[in-house]
Amino acid sequence: MKRKSDIQTIASIPQLMRELRLPAPVHPLIALVDYDKVPVEMLAKDQKITIDFYKISFKPRFRGQTKYGQAYYDFEEGGLAFLKPKQVVFTPEEADDYTGFALYFHPDFIRHYPLGNAINHYGFFSYQVSEALFLSAREKEEITNLLNAIAQELDKQLDHFSQDILVSHIELLLNYSKRFYHRQFLTRKSVNHGIITSLELLLDNYFNEDTGLKNGLPSVQHISAQLRLSQRYMSDMLKSLTGMNTQQYIQHMLIEKVKEKLSSTNLSVSDIAYGLGFEHPQSFSKLFKAKTKQSPLEFRVSFN
Repeated sequence: MKRKSDIQTIASIPQLMRELRLPAPVHPLIALVDYDKVPVEMLAKDQKITIDFYKISFKPRFRGQTKYGQAYYDFEEGGLAFLKPKQVVFTPEEADDYTGFALYFHPDFIRHYPLGNAINHYGFFSYQVSEALFLSAREKEEITNLLNAIAQELDKQLDHFSQDILVSHIELLLNYSKRFYHRQFLTRKSVNHGIITSLELLLDNYFNEDTGLKNGLPSVQHISAQLRLSQRYMSDMLKSLTGMNTQQYIQHMLIEKVKEKLSSTNLSVSDIAYGLGFEHPQSFSKLFKAKTKQSPLEFRVSFN
């Protein structure tokens, strides 16, 4: 028997369907699972699992929380969560937590389509589950209609057009999800602005405490880890609200700190550069001039 500490790998969609005691998929590279039809005894509980294909989970209604890594996602209002191949997740601790639908598709299913390359641009496949998409009633209806269209196509006899149609449905589903995420960034401004405030405080402390002398420039990975956000979610959220991704926002805060030091201290340009985490003052001066159209010394002179 597999221990919970072990990671169970599901390499194919037919293997997944066997694990769930469901009929073999019509197409070996795609399946839509209604978890209300899965026998309860077939559902693993609190097991680490990794799958070699994409998964889009849709829960129109839910009571409880689903564990994902070390975090929990509250699906009480219903929503969408996205999983890319090779990510490790925990199955729910309670069988009753399995509700709704899950669309599974293998990378090979879209490989020879434009979506095969474009799917990496849908950043929500790299989000944490706590950053999943919460849906309004109207949005749930639109997602339900898309999943029904996929289900209807999978129920038909496969022909030369089946894969083209299914891939187009998947792409439409992803584009709607992208639209809904943009809406979520805007409608949750109070929460997101709180994240931005925390980000600014974190960077301000980083620069004021000369942490850069020891650790170098603050990285996107470090900042996202401190804020307990996925790198992609933070970058997409900032882009939506400020027009800058995380790296650009860090540079923006860095330049503002440099301006403060140039205008209020007698520190040399080299000392400022080293204190903020630059290994080479030349790189510091080049970045500053690219952002302000002035060298650090020119800014100091003009300010004074």
